[in-house]
Amino acid sequence: MANPKGDASQPPRPADAKRLRRASAATIDYYDRSAADFRERTKDHDVSQNYAAFLGAIEGEPPFSILDLGCGPGRDLRYFRSLGHDAVGLDGSAAFVAMARGQSGCEVLHQDFLALDLPARRFDGVFANASLFHVPSRELPRVLREIAAALKPRGVLFASNPRGSDEEGLNDGRYACFYTLDTWRAFVTTAGFVELQHYYRPPGLPRHQQPWLATVWRNG
Repeated sequence: MANPKGDASQPPRPADAKRLRRASAATIDYYDRSAADFRERTKDHDVSQNYAAFLGAIEGEPPFSILDLGCGPGRDLRYFRSLGHDAVGLDGSAAFVAMARGQSGCEVLHQDFLALDLPARRFDGVFANASLFHVPSRELPRVLREIAAALKPRGVLFASNPRGSDEEGLNDGRYACFYTLDTWRAFVTTAGFVELQHYYRPPGLPRHQQPWLATVWRNG
């Protein structure tokens, strides 16, 4: 089972670091190879519930400064820009970065989640829709702290991840973690966030037909 505290305060051992880099590279390579197909499969997904939960939690008056973390081909990035927000994308896949820039006209950062270089206290909100579950549990505490540092005080983190029973590893060519609510909650609260809301998706279905867990957090 994943440990939200673990020994993540210590740098990974060389063998572990190499394994983590391989896992990240495999995931990025998967998306580079399947970028066009992924764009077609996801372009019409209804994530309006996630947009509303995220934007509704951000304090102050719009426009907001938003980081779309794991922006993929740019569907959500384009939506945020259409509302007038200052939206910036980030993805590890070069193919997705090119697509997102073309589709949204926004700045898109080409960064691996395991080597983030984010500006301090820049964003009102970070939107991580179906992305953070690719971060190995060993590195997740550090990545969440880096996200917190990039948010303004009381900024908002939205995350949607496939749920499970705390399994992780390569899955269909991608590294993936499938957390229970309790485990995911422990990771994010340990990073200093305060939970605002959680729900399961798609809406209106029995729980066993809702594979996605969505959570909304305030930067403490």
